[in-house]
Amino acid sequence: MMPRAELLKDVIADLRMAASFVTILPVASTKPAADGAVARATWALPLAGLLVGLAGALIYKIAIRFGLTPNLAALLALATTALITGALHEDGLADTADGLGGGRTRDRKLEIMRDSRTGTYGVCALILSFGLRWSALAAIANPWAVTLALCAAHAAARAGVPAFMSLVPPARPDGLSASAGAPPGRSVAVAFAVGTLALALALGPGKALVGLILLSLAGLILARLAIRQIGGQTGDILGAFEQTGEILILLVAAAFQMGR
Repeated sequence: MMPRAELLKDVIADLRMAASFVTILPVASTKPAADGAVARATWALPLAGLLVGLAGALIYKIAIRFGLTPNLAALLALATTALITGALHEDGLADTADGLGGGRTRDRKLEIMRDSRTGTYGVCALILSFGLRWSALAAIANPWAVTLALCAAHAAARAGVPAFMSLVPPARPDGLSASAGAPPGRSVAVAFAVGTLALALALGPGKALVGLILLSLAGLILARLAIRQIGGQTGDILGAFEQTGEILILLVAAAFQMGR
């Protein structure tokens, strides 16, 4: 049995590693990022997402308090989350759209995804992503409901990433996803449990179930596309998966909110 102090130290190190993996916050873990350490720390991704969601929610609440409209407050909230993450997931979404949509061969698709330039497919994907999330937050409007929606979206969208990494093989031997390795079953299970709990607490059991179904379907579709077109997943594919999850959860929250 691992001593409690050592266990707590490992948990904190995993939390810091997860946060440094998906944000630009200066919280790099002291644990060496080798021998599968990054993959093991993926259980903490939804908690890192929760931090990002809370930051966006705080800016939204401040903007509303200063008299800004929900539309402007939602835009500022999205800008905040993109700033904290360094637009990492948005970049992955754009590269995925360009690669899967623009290349004719597997090698060409992978080459496009590694290109730092953004093409037409990528621009369109980013416009849709920001537009849908912005519209959803503005439709929810109420600051407390927006807080719950953002926390649920950012936690749940990252909760499925370990499972995606575990089930879909890397498309190439190098790159971010391949170097991280496949998360162990325990990390996959814990991340899923944390994400599901965040969804249920924030949105309620009914909305959480709808969100989980939609996230699962989106993951299956993206996994099939990635395997068929490039032979597996990459860091960009993972970013696209996270962005898709955010969009779906926020749309679920907005749909139920509007239906009241």
